[in-house]
Amino acid sequence: MLDKNLISRVLDEAMQKGSDFAEIYYEEKQVSNVFCEDNRIEKVNSGRERGAGIRAVKDGNTAYVYTSDLSLEGLLKAAAVANHVASAQVRSIDREINLSIKEPRFNMEYKRLPEQVDFEEKIEQVLAANERTRNYAQEIRQVTVAAGDMQRKIQIANSNGDLIEEEQARVRLIVNAVASREGMVQTGYESAGTVGGWELLDNINFAEMGEKAARLAVEMLSARPAPAGRMPVVMASEAGGTMVHEACGHGLEADLVQKGLSVYRKQLGEMVAAEGVSVIDDATLPGRYGSYRFDDEGNYGQRQALIDNGELKAYLYDYLTASKEGKKFSANGRRESYQHKPIPRMSNTFIAPGKDDPASILKDTRSGLLVKKMGGGQVNTTNGDFVFDVQEAYIISEGEIKYPVRGATLIGNGPQVLGDIDMLGNDLGFSIGTCGKDGQGVPVADAQPTIRIKQMTVGGTAVEDGPQIKRIRRK
Repeated sequence: MLDKNLISRVLDEAMQKGSDFAEIYYEEKQVSNVFCEDNRIEKVNSGRERGAGIRAVKDGNTAYVYTSDLSLEGLLKAAAVANHVASAQVRSIDREINLSIKEPRFNMEYKRLPEQVDFEEKIEQVLAANERTRNYAQEIRQVTVAAGDMQRKIQIANSNGDLIEEEQARVRLIVNAVASREGMVQTGYESAGTVGGWELLDNINFAEMGEKAARLAVEMLSARPAPAGRMPVVMASEAGGTMVHEACGHGLEADLVQKGLSVYRKQLGEMVAAEGVSVIDDATLPGRYGSYRFDDEGNYGQRQALIDNGELKAYLYDYLTASKEGKKFSANGRRESYQHKPIPRMSNTFIAPGKDDPASILKDTRSGLLVKKMGGGQVNTTNGDFVFDVQEAYIISEGEIKYPVRGATLIGNGPQVLGDIDMLGNDLGFSIGTCGKDGQGVPVADAQPTIRIKQMTVGGTAVEDGPQIKRIRRK
């Protein structure tokens, strides 16, 4: 960690030309990864890095300079560059910065930090998951298994006098299985992660994750082509919150709103979802992959309702976007590393559970599509339109699951879909990921209960016509 007197001198240098705000972000990080492919360990790596980023803000203009030279001379040089870029003023100011440590409001338990677990144990876990996945069925052709962890110490100080010293750890497990039969190829994917240490394995069986991925890949080989057309869609909680993250969450990030790139701009106080639908962003959930006690600007992580009972209540702010509107920071300023400036990002974002029994939602649906696992996709935040691939889906008929289908896509509009939710389960299922934006990625978690969307466009390889499914022949 950096010396407190050194930090004060650096911040003072960053304020010398009259900056409105200055900040230093110090990071010391260690990462390790084990990667298995072709039935053998292909890669084992670990690395360490240390550095600091210095930010100066003047009249909404931001300068960000980072360096791995942590000497007093190196940091003062970076601070001088930052304040020169941020402000063209020549005059200097005298402003005493008295740093005071901010204590966290809740604890994060780390029972087995990454540094306490050797590579032999990690490799053993990866190989066991690989073996279980490959042995599931003869159709399994390819398996990739990865385990990674990160442990870091950070220090954040700013010209407001805030000083934060924090230690964080994360672990992530991934299995991808590829199955083929008679020229047909399908995949299955499973992941798990936590803000915490390798105690994750006390709750997650890595080998069973692999078996689940293999089961999905093999099952989809026998799936029928997905129907195409307008129909009710039931999204199971186990599908995770990919849709709410992409089709809703990004549009609520204040930088996109202020740039006019969000469908939710100028919508505060208006109904943007069905009554009963609430969207929450909560950085304080224990163990969730997107949780933190402080954001990357040193603000207390918090829970906030973005949409409450259908009404748009708030956006996600960092320091800069909040300052532009005179708003309070929402503790959503996040960055990938010391080499990146903070920007508004989600943490753990989810549709809050309702009161309906998930089984009753399925039983109440006469016909439609059940989605159990989402794939990738794309969204236009300006108008809310999206297209998502579906990895696992089933046809619903007379309130029952009939058979699996493959090749389905969901096509729709974020606000419209939120407005068309007519049943809301009392369960909640999470998924994890690394969210990419502006060239940097941060860990997030997304979730939703089982929901039913009244009507949605499903893209597939068959057309639904009454009770019949007509195949589309492609020339």
